[in-house]
Amino acid sequence: MPHRAVITVIQNRQFLTTTPEKSVRAVAAHMRDNSDGAVLIVSPDDGTLLGICTERDLAFKVLAAGLDADSTPIHSVMTANPQTTGPDKLFSHALHLMYEGGFRHLPVVLEDGRPIGVVSARDALGLEMCDFRQELEHREELAVIL
Repeated sequence: MPHRAVITVIQNRQFLTTTPEKSVRAVAAHMRDNSDGAVLIVSPDDGTLLGICTERDLAFKVLAAGLDADSTPIHSVMTANPQTTGPDKLFSHALHLMYEGGFRHLPVVLEDGRPIGVVSARDALGLEMCDFRQELEHREELAVIL
């Protein structure tokens, strides 16, 4: 299953975006309200990807640093120019990029730099669970035969 295209993982799934001037508190509330662990920061001019902000960024760069969430703009704590992947790349390639880079969210962008989604490490868990379920069913079938 990791050999399918990234687009099949993200299709029909919403993702969060915001603009760089928004406050950390506003972005954190947006993430909370949508139960999402990452938000993509896009240019208000052309919608191209500028950065990504995750729950970890909020915890480490804002909370642990003692920044004021109301006066700190999200662009000052986002990860600028994050690693990205294209929709036609294999999901296994995206997982490899995340593993090698030590991050859990990977923006999916078009050639013009506009984001169309986010893949996450959690997406792999769903695939692993499917494989696990198939393995379990196979073992149960073997047990019945034996």
